[in-house]
Amino acid sequence: MNNSLFAASAADLTIERIRALASRPDQVESLTLEYKREYSKNVVKAIAAMANTYGGMILVGINDKVEPGVDRVVGVDAQEEIDKIASGCREKLDPPWEPTFIPVPFNDGTGRSVVVIRVDANVAPRPLLIDLQAPIRLSGQNSIADRDRLLKLAREEPSAGVLPMGQNVMSPNLERDREGNCTADFILRTGFNLPMGEAGAWRPLSEKTVTALAQALNNSAFPDALYTLGHGSFSEFMGFRQHGHNRSRTARLVYRAHSNSPVPHPVEAVVTVALPEVYGSSTAAPATVTIDVISRVRRYADTLDEEYRYPVPRLLDLLEGILKTTVDPKVVEEIARLTDIDPALVAQPRELHLVADRQVKELLPSSGLEEIPEAGASAGGVFRANPALDLRDIADRQEQVDDWLRQLGLDAGLTGMEALVESYRASAR
Repeated sequence: MNNSLFAASAADLTIERIRALASRPDQVESLTLEYKREYSKNVVKAIAAMANTYGGMILVGINDKVEPGVDRVVGVDAQEEIDKIASGCREKLDPPWEPTFIPVPFNDGTGRSVVVIRVDANVAPRPLLIDLQAPIRLSGQNSIADRDRLLKLAREEPSAGVLPMGQNVMSPNLERDREGNCTADFILRTGFNLPMGEAGAWRPLSEKTVTALAQALNNSAFPDALYTLGHGSFSEFMGFRQHGHNRSRTARLVYRAHSNSPVPHPVEAVVTVALPEVYGSSTAAPATVTIDVISRVRRYADTLDEEYRYPVPRLLDLLEGILKTTVDPKVVEEIARLTDIDPALVAQPRELHLVADRQVKELLPSSGLEEIPEAGASAGGVFRANPALDLRDIADRQEQVDDWLRQLGLDAGLTGMEALVESYRASAR
């Protein structure tokens, strides 16, 4: 689904954003997204099907067929459509249940709106039946659950989650040597959770697909961002490839920069895809994708008797490179293939973790940043994303990076981060 619209507050749902979504050539109907011109009995069936699968979003007031030069967004009378849909849900669904309805007005005096129907599979009473059958979503269409699927839905625990919207990842730890000293300047982590497809729930990871994911990562924006972070601290690098703790259900892809110094790897990145080890369980645990960046550039500079602090533009480029990679179509495709799901279900990162070996303000340049009096010390933090932003959009992605850096600066007790970022962006235009 378009996770940004699904998670956005009602205030963030504007007709401009709806039009932008409908005009995107890649936003066709999928497992979690459907367009309807107006109410029909198929709207209620789609609600049940999404509730019984991964959840999703139905936009009423938009033609499902795309015609060149014709505006798909036609609108409806919001209250009239909501009344019809709510009545259909009460009459047709067993048990009766209503999703969330959000009218998004045109604001042009016509009185027309697009009705956004949010179907949250985590709160729906599964299975939802229509005429003693349980509709489900398969490849953007509605189908009927077979006996095994229906039994699985019926056996779910009431608190069983389908796809957590928070997309939380575990906080990382810095590695330490035998004396207990940190071995890196900082570790940065982001990632997301994914549902599991039918085959992905039991089969081992495909070696061919893991290799294809490594190739997609090597062709993404990630390596350039890591090279920029390294600031000339290494002479060669090893692209993403399997390294270390790999198992039949876990793939660990590592990028390493090399230098001829006591700090052999100034920059490392680790992308880990882990499928849950769950067999015969009625609740499906999610798969996880974790992205770690481990930097030792300051330690490398110390071996040269140089003082080094991480320039804000390099951190900005790193974050943009990571986020651009997570929405890279080829990377998304290979992650979806590993977990046997539709690419539409691959989430976007909504959280950033940073753990440093010292106060963060000691890693950042003093020029342009000012300490907040009595702000205290910080060696990192957890920074939340704005779920209303779609990271595939360049402007939204830049806004998220800017906000993360602002949060980082404030958490470190520093002001002036916004001005530094804006100055850098202005010079790059």
